[in-house]
Amino acid sequence: MGLKKVLLVSVFLSLTVVSSGYIYESSKDKTLRSPLPFFLNIFDNSQVSTVDLWRPSQKNVLSYTSSDSNVELSAQAALIYDLTDEERLYEKNSKERLPIASLSKIMTAVIALENKRQDDRYYVSKSNLVGENSMGLTPGEVLTLEELLYGLILPSGNDAAEVLASNYPGGRAEFVKAMNDKASSLGLENTNFTNPSGLEGDGKQYSTAYDLLVITRYAIKNFPLFREVVATVEKEIPYSEDHKYFYLYNETNLLTSYPGIRGVKTGYTPEAGLCLVTYLDYEGHEIIGVLLGSQNRRQEMKDLLDYSLRLQGITPPPHQ
Repeated sequence: MGLKKVLLVSVFLSLTVVSSGYIYESSKDKTLRSPLPFFLNIFDNSQVSTVDLWRPSQKNVLSYTSSDSNVELSAQAALIYDLTDEERLYEKNSKERLPIASLSKIMTAVIALENKRQDDRYYVSKSNLVGENSMGLTPGEVLTLEELLYGLILPSGNDAAEVLASNYPGGRAEFVKAMNDKASSLGLENTNFTNPSGLEGDGKQYSTAYDLLVITRYAIKNFPLFREVVATVEKEIPYSEDHKYFYLYNETNLLTSYPGIRGVKTGYTPEAGLCLVTYLDYEGHEIIGVLLGSQNRRQEMKDLLDYSLRLQGITPPPHQ
């Protein structure tokens, strides 16, 4: 066989191997994954090229003005969606662009999980210590991805968010770019990230209740560790030679006050108001609820969940 033929055959085989790397995870979700060889860099990019074009169903949309609903909200936007039956159960201004505060950290977790360092060592620097909410990190400490995710979610640690971003290839700016690229790959046109923590003063950062539903579903369906972390009320991280002891506690996302809640994330800034994304797994139904710009997010989310369960013929659980 001549040299030209050998080269042509080699190119064909290479293209075949690359294209065969794209596989659908399931026929239902139409999730396309393209794994990259680990030796290309120091990051585990097993899910970095993921395309998930899931869209919430338009079935059974009940708006805020519906006469069937007795729920009154201060929230600027709301969306309750049943993942099991693919139904919208409640909706108010679900595609209005609004500030989302620390709900940004849901996407921060996604990007970190899709780009885990192979050595699983994340270095803390002085520049990572920003904002009031904190995991309590100290410059010079080294933590694992899992440890930082608990610090990111439970106390909503801005320092944990910044550490994850600064340890990304290319640094913080490339991490934020990856957040926006991910939103685009999910088909989200009304979401923009300017930092990994959700703090104000870093440009215009916004999303919608609709887009946050899509992002949260993606995180829940693809990452068991994300589901584990957001469902945790308290976490002890023991002392090691790389860092001090940490005790982390989460008391704000209904985990201890509404049976069936599996957590997710709260957010607050003066601009965004009180925000909340909740994941409920109850009586065979998985439900995601989103509230933006609320004055009483905990009670309003409970009211919406009660209403949504009754709408499906399910008696809500007794709760505080």
